[in-house]
Amino acid sequence: MPTQDPIEALAAVRHEFGEHGGVNMSIETSATYTVLDPATMPDIFSGRAGPETGGCYLYGRHFNPTVYQLGRQLAALEGTEAAYCSASGMGAISAVIFALCGAGDHVVAGNAIYGGTWALLNDFMPAKTGVTTSFVDAHDSAAVRDAITDKTRLIYVESLSNPTLRIADIPSLAAVAREAGIPLVVDNTFAPMVLSPTRLGADIVVHSLTKFIGGASDLIGGAVCASRDFIGQLMDLHTGPLMILGPTMDPRVAAAISLRLPHLALRMAAHGERCLLLAQRAQALGVAVTYPGLESHPDHTLARALKHPELGFGGLLTIDAGSAERAAALVETLQNDEDFGYIAVSLGYFDTLMSCSASSTSSEMPDDALAAAAIGPGLVRLAIGYTGSAEQRWRQLENALRRCGLARPG
Repeated sequence: MPTQDPIEALAAVRHEFGEHGGVNMSIETSATYTVLDPATMPDIFSGRAGPETGGCYLYGRHFNPTVYQLGRQLAALEGTEAAYCSASGMGAISAVIFALCGAGDHVVAGNAIYGGTWALLNDFMPAKTGVTTSFVDAHDSAAVRDAITDKTRLIYVESLSNPTLRIADIPSLAAVAREAGIPLVVDNTFAPMVLSPTRLGADIVVHSLTKFIGGASDLIGGAVCASRDFIGQLMDLHTGPLMILGPTMDPRVAAAISLRLPHLALRMAAHGERCLLLAQRAQALGVAVTYPGLESHPDHTLARALKHPELGFGGLLTIDAGSAERAAALVETLQNDEDFGYIAVSLGYFDTLMSCSASSTSSEMPDDALAAAAIGPGLVRLAIGYTGSAEQRWRQLENALRRCGLARPG
């Protein structure tokens, strides 16, 4: 796999002209495509001809030129041979699970993951396919290894866990996966460009493009970055989950996301810089704050070793308010009294988005699963934006922390 810096790799692949010479790629909105020779059609349906073998397109649900080009850019970003996009992050995750697992197979997954992914693995897949999942502490390589059975088809983790913000030791997990002969799948939604899972040993990387990569909370999309062979499997006309199940990305969405990739690194740096400042100052007030950039974070040393040197430690921090009631009071004060941000799910927006994880994005998990993942009822997830001045945002946060009794008196 390529080892080039993601910033440089992305810049290189963007140096292409649009169909009519424009500096941006053209948007191809056709749902179906013509062939000049009738003999070409059987070659496309059999897989002998396609975008990389003869420049042939068939149907918008199979491959679209604009979406395909966005996939090339995301492959460069993640350092994989290929990538392709889906209509949502869950569409991408589901496609990978369906591609790797057959009826009755098994998955080993981290126990602190997005609630929707947890529901897919814990509820949907067993009921519909008989695929089961063992949820383990992904930071315990021995526990991951011990959970693998002869039916295990993949290890699934998040590079930066939602919402606990633990860093996955991807090189160690990759070694466990190689030993077992199965792929390591990493959701890199929380840390695009900050962490590069493939360069650290992962086999498949998935994204919700809705978050940091989209950057404006206005588009829904997902992506799978992997080997050319695996992307081909996803698009196979007979058994490919992205082709057969149809979570198709609209080319207009693909074009819009493509225009945001060139400044992704700048945005991630801005998120990280603001997040670190707020986390450090909150910690100095005695607030129970978690952020990988703090030396008190259990994975701080690992984060320093694995992350991109120029892009900070990510754009999310958490505050443990101690109870669901105090957590609700904090986000209400921050939004309605201080204009610090918005009570909303999602992340990667230019303004701050705040949510109480146990009752929102992790609400699919029962109490015992929440406890195992260390997601307490008072945990507040703050996806820190970069609007306003740093001092303005700090004054707003400090006021709310003091009013809610979460900071030391003074």
